Amino acid sequence: MKKCVIVITLLLSQFAIAETDIFFFVRESDGSTNWQYIANYSSGLLIIALTYTVVRLFFSRRQSQRYNIELEEIRAQLEKRVNERTATLNKSNVLLKDSNKALEDEIAEHLSTTSQLRQSESYISEILHSMPLMLIGLNKDNQITQWNPRAEEVSGLKSGDVLGKDLWRSYPEITVSSDQITEAYTKQAPVVIKYSQRDQYHFDITIYPLKDQSVTGVVLLIDDITQRVNSETMLVQKDKMSLMGEMASSMAHDINIPLKEMLKDVKAARQSLAAEVYDEIELREILENGLIRGQQAKSVIDNLLDFSGSGGEAKTMADIRHIIDHSIELAEDIMSMTSGLRFQDIEVKYEYSEDLPELPCYITELQQVFLSLIRHACSALGRVDDIDHIPTIRIAVTSLYDDIWIRFHHNGEAVSNEQQKYLFESVAEADIDSNQHSGEQRLSFSHFIITEQHQGQIAVMSDNQETTFSIQLPTK
Repeated sequence: MKKCVIVITLLLSQFAIAETDIFFFVRESDGSTNWQYIANYSSGLLIIALTYTVVRLFFSRRQSQRYNIELEEIRAQLEKRVNERTATLNKSNVLLKDSNKALEDEIAEHLSTTSQLRQSESYISEILHSMPLMLIGLNKDNQITQWNPRAEEVSGLKSGDVLGKDLWRSYPEITVSSDQITEAYTKQAPVVIKYSQRDQYHFDITIYPLKDQSVTGVVLLIDDITQRVNSETMLVQKDKMSLMGEMASSMAHDINIPLKEMLKDVKAARQSLAAEVYDEIELREILENGLIRGQQAKSVIDNLLDFSGSGGEAKTMADIRHIIDHSIELAEDIMSMTSGLRFQDIEVKYEYSEDLPELPCYITELQQVFLSLIRHACSALGRVDDIDHIPTIRIAVTSLYDDIWIRFHHNGEAVSNEQQKYLFESVAEADIDSNQHSGEQRLSFSHFIITEQHQGQIAVMSDNQETTFSIQLPTK
């Protein structure tokens, strides 16, 4: 390669020397031109040039191939990087879409929560403003933070005039002391206060301590229950009068029957004595019957006196079997003729479980309950018009867990569904014809004794075969 360059360089220099005669180097001595030499020389140059060109092309091609390979490698790397970058971007796009979706959901949830909070705040605010109770909020310095419209109405003070001020300076008439507020703080539990001015007004006051609240420390709820207390008092008095009327009706019924029989006996004795001749034995029987009736009336009165003298006593532990047995004995003394049926004609059966526990009770009151059930049973048994009918009362007593169960059965006339509606209601409460349903057939007084005085239960089930009164009494 270098030799060719040298030759070409020499030739070019010769051309430069004899530029006026380009063929000077092939001139013969005679001045003629050696064209064969020129042709050979030109061919050689051409071959050298072509060879050079071929060599250059060969090396250029190899270099081009090498460059192409490098370019392919670079392109492959670029494609790989582009693919990796594209995958990364796609993944980032997916993550971004997920993030956007999550953000949209979070924003929607936040908006929904905000809307619900606003609705709740509006709802709570509406409740506070429409409450029929005085609601007063206090912070830990006993300064007013809440003052609802009911508080404005009762106190005559507007909320804008009292908010942020001391409670007792703003409203000194309030019937709550700072010691009671302190008690609620100390106990961390509601404090309930009953405030009453007899025959004037009554308040229920509840102090609620609030935990983890920096603004409000306690909430006062003040309920004016004057009207409710007066109404309840009137209802209680009405119920008491109704119950006493029922009891008086039952006692009057028990006294009336022997008194009627006594009057008949007295009239019969007077007629016998007015006759010129009278049967001494018959007269003696009449007087004996009158004495028996008088003893029955006395037993009723003695029982009434015992009952009236038992009020206010504490409960005593007693055996229910002894109470029932004594009630049966009293029934034999005070129960006379009932619809043509004598108590002695009724078969009484006992089914007592063993090891019955004693129970705390008012003995005389429970005796009145059993007497009322016996009276009711006697009346139902006397209305059965069947020659083969055997009037029976069956009393079963069992113990289950912490309760004593007493089941009082009789096979008298059934208690209809209509009668069961008013059986345990007082005369004043039942919307029925008092002439059709007499007071002595009611058991509202017995219901009061069982449910109110002994915290038990009483119920009745009746069909054409048997009527059952079930009584549950707690032993603790």
